Amino acid sequence: MARMTPELTDIVAERFRALGEPMRIRILDALRHRERSVSDLVAATRATQANVSKHLTVLHGLGFVARRKEGTHAFYRVADPDVFKLCDLVCGGARERVRRQQQVLRAAG
Repeated sequence: MARMTPELTDIVAERFRALGEPMRIRILDALRHRERSVSDLVAATRATQANVSKHLTVLHGLGFVARRKEGTHAFYRVADPDVFKLCDLVCGGARERVRRQQQVLRAAG
């Protein structure tokens, strides 16, 4: 792999920062299998419409999601499915750490 330019490292860091917000991960997970309206995402995440909209703006601006308008409704879908490779990799590591911690606690208890 070629060395990353300072501009590229800034872009990568910005994308990682965006994924560091739990609500954005919840939104992406809700969109994993299908397009959804903002109302659907509000129900799926149990957040306010303003909060969901704020996070969708960030995800859209960074190219993680795409938006389609239909009348007065906006529908979102995942535009970059590779984001789930990263999420699955991180989640797999987190699940393994939790499993090990539970084993240690059971052994100590």
